[in-house]
Amino acid sequence: MLKVIASTWPLLMGVMLLMVGNGMQGSLLGIRGAIEGFRTVEISIVISSYFVGFLAGSLMVPGMIRRVGHVRVFSALGSVISAGLVLYPVAPEWFLWSVLRVVIGFSFCGVYITAESWLNQLSTNETRGQALSAYMIVQMIGIITAQFLLNVANPDGFVLFVIPSVLVSLAFIPILLTDIPTPKFESTKRLGFRALWRISPLGCVGMLLTGGVFAAMFGMASVWGAQVGLSVRQISIFVGAMYVGGLLLQYPIGWLSDRNDRRRLILWLSAFAGVVMLLAGLVDLPFALNLAVAMVLGGITNPLYSLLIAYTNDFLARDEMAAASSGMLFLNGLGAIVGPLVTGWIMTQIGPGGFFLFIAANFAGLAAYALWRMSRRAAPGVSGNFATVAPTASAVAVGAVMEEADTGAPIPPAAKPQSASH
Repeated sequence: MLKVIASTWPLLMGVMLLMVGNGMQGSLLGIRGAIEGFRTVEISIVISSYFVGFLAGSLMVPGMIRRVGHVRVFSALGSVISAGLVLYPVAPEWFLWSVLRVVIGFSFCGVYITAESWLNQLSTNETRGQALSAYMIVQMIGIITAQFLLNVANPDGFVLFVIPSVLVSLAFIPILLTDIPTPKFESTKRLGFRALWRISPLGCVGMLLTGGVFAAMFGMASVWGAQVGLSVRQISIFVGAMYVGGLLLQYPIGWLSDRNDRRRLILWLSAFAGVVMLLAGLVDLPFALNLAVAMVLGGITNPLYSLLIAYTNDFLARDEMAAASSGMLFLNGLGAIVGPLVTGWIMTQIGPGGFFLFIAANFAGLAAYALWRMSRRAAPGVSGNFATVAPTASAVAVGAVMEEADTGAPIPPAAKPQSASH
């Protein structure tokens, strides 16, 4: 692992700084929106707009890279992010913030695609798994660090918007000044949604629902914190606890995943998380217990995302994996767009508890659907190992993770899907 880090540290350092900037933005806007007097629905539109841009970027950035190259796309989109981050306090209007979020979401998607392509280029078949693990770890560290940087200044000023802008600008220095060969970029083919549905209905439904959960976590948690009267320090600790939970539980859940029917694990994890979120939504808990809830939420959502990818992987031939990753991320993106909007509407109708109740409903839906799918066909033979992948990754990293996890083990004929009804 140390050898891998030594050869890829400029890229990993840059990605970590990017994630610090992005993580600060996600939490800060919910806090500052409340200060500016934005309605909950308006803030939810702002939060959702990032994922609209991210989804558009996944479709359009590959063509940009083919036309002008990685370095130009990387530099141009990085400049757009850095400029956009400092414009929020200049124009504190929810509609303008929504436009900025679309642009910044598009740009972050392009930057991730470029960085992940470089990471693939720098890795060999022997080191790719370690490189991808290091990439996911620095992403999580970046987001956790971002939450604590929220405490260095008052959120009603400019400083907290300038910091992520500066960090994003600095993120490109180690990458662009290092002699890293430009990777060959090949656009990923998309597996049709009908074919993807036939292969893994549970994977499709799961990615849609976890997209909604992750987007609510990423943006609406700070809105919930502001509504219940938490201080900026408490909000930052609450959001940070989600990602700490994700780091702590990735390995044990992955270990269980490779030794059990993945659907059974999806069922029980979703059911447990649903019950915890339901209680949090109905009962006014002290802050210490809310931190435990946050760790459960992050500790299950992040591994569950990886678990759904691993489960779908069990039904795929190796040459289908990259194409499937694009389709799955598109479904996840649709869920991420809808998630904050529905969360904001529910919170408007019933109060802050709607944040947890929306997430509980998503987990309950996933548990129920997993149970039903278990009655429709036998468990597949495990054709790949669980591999950690963050919901913030682009199709390049997800496709690489899926292929890296594959062991080439054949799928038993009885487990191969014939149609969505089997």
